[in-house]
This record gives sequence, structure tokens and C-alpha cells, in this order.
Amino acid sequence: MFLYETHMHTYPVSACATSSPEEMVNYYKAAGFSGAIITDHFFNGNSGCPHNLSWESKVKFFVKPYYEAKLAGDKCDFDVFFGMEYSLNGMDFLLYGLTPEFLAANPDFDKLTLPELSAAVRGEGAYIAHAHPFRKAWWINEPGPSDVEFIDGFEVYNASMPDNTNKKAMDYAKTHNLAMQAGSDAHNAFTSKPSGIAMKKPAENIFDIINAIKSGQVELIT
Repeated sequence: MFLYETHMHTYPVSACATSSPEEMVNYYKAAGFSGAIITDHFFNGNSGCPHNLSWESKVKFFVKPYYEAKLAGDKCDFDVFFGMEYSLNGMDFLLYGLTPEFLAANPDFDKLTLPELSAAVRGEGAYIAHAHPFRKAWWINEPGPSDVEFIDGFEVYNASMPDNTNKKAMDYAKTHNLAMQAGSDAHNAFTSKPSGIAMKKPAENIFDIINAIKSGQVELIT
């Protein structure tokens, strides 16, 4: 089996993270994983990006850890894929399949409504999943899932969430026939609990992972 982390943050792009891209790669490689998706917080979330930069400079700042992680991964036979965590009205979404070039060409991508975000992502053949959908926090007025018509998948297991919260997500995904995935929501290479998905074949690109999740051809690492 080939193990892939689907939800991972790095410092300094994610303001809440404390480990560098290289440290995260080495951590997951040592844990027996084949690869990981970098899902740093986008500009509308807990981002470490200075707000006074131009869009071009912001994008360069945001994608830098992906390239750093990929360089580190190439040295140790560890695959690194590009993704992001997009925040909207207290909800967080994992986006896979977009590219740095797409972000550079779409100023104000951080200001979309959920229907607009869903249409933009799907228009690129990419994937949108609701992360930790039942998480409770002071900044979330109404914790719970988004409209299922706008998402492709559901994070039914998040290693940073309590068991009852993950169970709610699992039950909801089964009821609404949503694609299911797991992830660690890792923010450092010291105390995080590795999670993600297991695949029978190695992923050659991010769309192999997307298709495996959508078709239910993954095992959840819980």
C-alpha cells in the first residue's frame, strides 16, 4: 500500500504551523508515507502572508513551500503535490488539482462565494472537499457541513479532531453519498499524528489521488 497525507501545513505560509516544508517531508518519509499534499492556508484563512503585497507577490509567497517540499521530496523519493485550504464563512475547504499558474492568473480568487468557488474549481477539473466539517470554534457561528451540491468530498477523519466530531462527519458522508477522505491536519513535524489515505498503486499525479478518493478506492488511515 502507498500512504499519502492529504491535509498538511507548513511554516511560514500557514501562520499556525511551526515546521518547514523540508521538515514535514522528512517526518512523513520516516513515518513510511509515499507522499503528501501541501495544503497551506490560503490568503482568506490563517495565512502568514503579508496583506500589503501585490497579488503576484502573494502567490509567489504562497507557492514557495510547495516547491521547497518538492525539492526535498525529490531527494528522498517522496512525492509532493500542490493543494490549499480555502476558508469561507468559518468553513474550510481542501482544494486539489489547481496549479500555481492558475492562482497567478486569477487575482481575487480569495474573495469567492461557495458557489463561485465550486464552479471555478470544477471548471479546472479540480476537486473540493469540506475539511473538518463539524469542527467547533469561537469563529464558527454555525458549525456543520456546507451544501453538498458544491463539494466533491468530505474529510470524515481528521487526526486533530475528537472522535465524536469525526463520527458525525463519517455518518453525514455516508448518508449523502460523499467521497470520503482522512488527513492529519498536521502543523508540525513533532506532535502531529500521521493520517491520510492508502492506495494500492502509487500516485503519479494529483489526479490519481482525486480519482481514487472519488471512486472510493482508498483506505482511510485512522
